[in-house]
Amino acid sequence: MTGTRIWGALTVSLACAAPAAMAQPTVSTNGQGDVAVTIYTGELALVTDSRQINLPAGTSRVEFPDVSSRIRPETVSLVGTGLEIVEQNFDFDLLSPTAMMQKAVGQEITLIRTNPATGAELRERAKVLAVNGGVVLDVGGRIEILRDDNLPVRVIFDGIPANLRPRPTLSVTVDSKAAGPRPLTLRYLSEGMSWRADYVALYDEAAKAMDLQGWVTLRNNSGTGFANAKLLLVASDQIGVRRGRRGGEGEPAELTSAGTETAKAEALADMNAYPIADRTTIASAQQKQIAFLDAMAVPATRAYAASHDRLRSIEEAQSAMSTYRFSTGKGGVGDAMPAGSVRLYVKDARGAAQFVGESYIGHTPAGSKLSLATGRAFDVKYQPVVEKREKLTEEQWTRSSTTRVRKNGVVEVTETDVKRNFWRTHMRYIFTNARPQPVTVEFTQSGLNGYSNDTRVPFESIAAEPGETWDMRKWMVTVPANGRAELTVQFDTLN
Repeated sequence: MTGTRIWGALTVSLACAAPAAMAQPTVSTNGQGDVAVTIYTGELALVTDSRQINLPAGTSRVEFPDVSSRIRPETVSLVGTGLEIVEQNFDFDLLSPTAMMQKAVGQEITLIRTNPATGAELRERAKVLAVNGGVVLDVGGRIEILRDDNLPVRVIFDGIPANLRPRPTLSVTVDSKAAGPRPLTLRYLSEGMSWRADYVALYDEAAKAMDLQGWVTLRNNSGTGFANAKLLLVASDQIGVRRGRRGGEGEPAELTSAGTETAKAEALADMNAYPIADRTTIASAQQKQIAFLDAMAVPATRAYAASHDRLRSIEEAQSAMSTYRFSTGKGGVGDAMPAGSVRLYVKDARGAAQFVGESYIGHTPAGSKLSLATGRAFDVKYQPVVEKREKLTEEQWTRSSTTRVRKNGVVEVTETDVKRNFWRTHMRYIFTNARPQPVTVEFTQSGLNGYSNDTRVPFESIAAEPGETWDMRKWMVTVPANGRAELTVQFDTLN
């Protein structure tokens, strides 16, 4: 017998119960009013709920049912004219058969057993001793366990405990200067609601263009639904909740160039806000998708990328990464793109769309250049080979600096002498292409530990385009159709 199945055989009935006396009048709002929900990246939302309430003069308790069951009570703000807030309570202990039985520990209940053969009912009073993975009862001096054996048993309780609610309820004690109806605006933060962007891209090789559709995927695990709500989505990495890339979403996209254009999205501090034009209902335990982006014929190109770390040989040729590149600037998508997954489809020889891969993008400014990585290419490969490595100088002393900032703000620079060698490495990179069309591979050599800047040992490179950092270089290598290409580079490095 387990706690999750114990109520399979019970039908819970309630005897008439008189409500507990209140020290002050209670006013219930009878449900949500005009609701606006702002959902942030992660699992955090701001709920603004405006309700019309008729308050008596003096002190009264105002009940707000249907608030989020994952409300953060310390964030509650109540705004209204002519009143002061005295106290607030969040009653999250919800009415259920299990909760009723737990609250009845130490009290008496009525058991009604039905004889399956005759239909006769037997009523007995029983005291609830414990509810720990099962219900232990004292029935007329004998100790029994309420079993889940499919026998007809009903339990009658004498009343509903005052602190059990059928719905999550926030109660606020207020002191009103005058009686009368007025709007009250309740504002609070809630966990359990999240959103992400999902994109579907269709690439046309012949047109060198991509159709891109964006969908907002909403999840509501707050335990409460919000009907006909105004919805605002905020893309941010500043909200203090769990974030991060989800597993199994393909290769991450590369932001090859960060954009500088102003996004169409609303600016909210240093975040982007996306208002949804039409009101929507966010049901509890629901996933919903809403369209927010439709960019047609975005110029795009297919390309290949490869990288190698350190100056070392690889015995077997490696597959290059297949990429698709486009811009979020004017003439491209034309707007910022919030973080999400991009599923890429490509038209086959018959013109039908076929799924080819998935990539994940971070929050991307307008005017950026993106490279979507969809997987390894079978027919485009590369192989780095060390042709020769030679020491250029004997071990010598060089100057090394270390900078440290103390807690008081004082900056200390420490210089030490270390022994290092200059080396020259001759690298050969072999690229092969089994496709009937020529391809271009963007190749990156990283992990170089810094180039020598000593004038006695000048850095030399062959057909090299310098990268942005001292320990990385990039080349664009064109490989002919059904052919191969080689790149030979000479590196002078300081170990």
